[in-house]
Amino acid sequence: MRADVTVCGLGYVGLALAQQMSTSGMVVIGYDVDPVVTAELAAGRSHIDDVLDDDLTAMSIAGFTVSSDPAALGASDAVVICVPTPLDAEGAPDLGAVRSAAAAVGARLRPGMLVVLESTSFPGTTDEVVRPILEQTSGLTAGVDFHLAFSPERIDPGNRVRTMAKTPKVVGGYTPGCRTRAIELYGRFVEKVVRARGTREAEMAKLLENTYRHVNIALVNEMAIFCHRFGIDIWDVVDCAATKPFGFEPFRPGPGVGGHCIPVDPHYLAFKARSVGLESTLIDAAERINAGMPAYVVERCADLLRTHGGELAGAHVLLLGVTYKPNIRDVRMSPAYDVVRDLRARGARVSYHDPFTPRFTVDGEPVPATADLTAALRAADLSLLLQDHTAHQPEVLTAHARLLFDARGVLAHAGDPHVEVL
Repeated sequence: MRADVTVCGLGYVGLALAQQMSTSGMVVIGYDVDPVVTAELAAGRSHIDDVLDDDLTAMSIAGFTVSSDPAALGASDAVVICVPTPLDAEGAPDLGAVRSAAAAVGARLRPGMLVVLESTSFPGTTDEVVRPILEQTSGLTAGVDFHLAFSPERIDPGNRVRTMAKTPKVVGGYTPGCRTRAIELYGRFVEKVVRARGTREAEMAKLLENTYRHVNIALVNEMAIFCHRFGIDIWDVVDCAATKPFGFEPFRPGPGVGGHCIPVDPHYLAFKARSVGLESTLIDAAERINAGMPAYVVERCADLLRTHGGELAGAHVLLLGVTYKPNIRDVRMSPAYDVVRDLRARGARVSYHDPFTPRFTVDGEPVPATADLTAALRAADLSLLLQDHTAHQPEVLTAHARLLFDARGVLAHAGDPHVEVL
């Protein structure tokens, strides 16, 4: 079966992309190396928040198929690579999945095909990593025999308003002709396509977007630490500053950063900077601040317990919300992992309540889950609000928690002596 496009990698980016393409009338093949993923999708069961089981049914009716057979990569005139780009054990970029995907696509590359990389990486990845693999594997030349482009993903999990179709799509081509061909593809399902000068500019734009957030979150986290020592309400400070109609965008403090973008993407930029002898001074400082927030939150919890005659060692601590964003089930790089590690290291017994996460394991050891929020709040020596899910209603928390530390500012103005706010 011929299709308009094959999406390589069916995770949070690839499956959402395939869904939007399919909704727009395109015939899409989804390819993933994991046969379990493709089997679940073929059975109509989605593994991500933004694509529901009913969406898969509609996609199937529209012609969407899934496969773990690499032959699927040659069954379309366009292939979009959406594979993971994590960090390795040393915190350096791990492009193993990108290299493997490029080799698999290259083995099936035909003249006239379009290959687009959406996986976030350092500037130069499309030209210096993907292109040579495609050319060497296929014997074809980019910009002459086939088209090559980069288009950074812009997906906000759980956002039902700013959908993919309504979010401008940046596209940079290896050549102007490659860019034109890629714009034609994205113009079929995105309302606005933004032309980048080249692949490096498009790659750098993605890193700038997320590094901007990383740095500003670090700034407000450091301000929160200062304000606590000064006896100042950081939440009121941010609210007041946010009334300025120009020159300021509000960011709010929290227990750390999570998801795949903010904790990872700045590392790719810092890695590239070091490779050419530059120092990423501001990025490195932001990383230190944000990475230190889980331990800071745990220390504040210890202080709250001591104030009321308790100790963290031996205490039962209930975590409220372990996902990295509210009202989704995504726990990728959630600060909850480090919070659990620090609490365990200090002798606390940890359990959690999260209606979106039935199982949560840290370093191979499951964290006990509880379904009865009220009973759990009453039983815990201290409850720690890590994520402001709508299921965690403030009035319920304050009515039943013996002690409560709020790392999200939900109870910033509660005035309850048993409640401490970041």
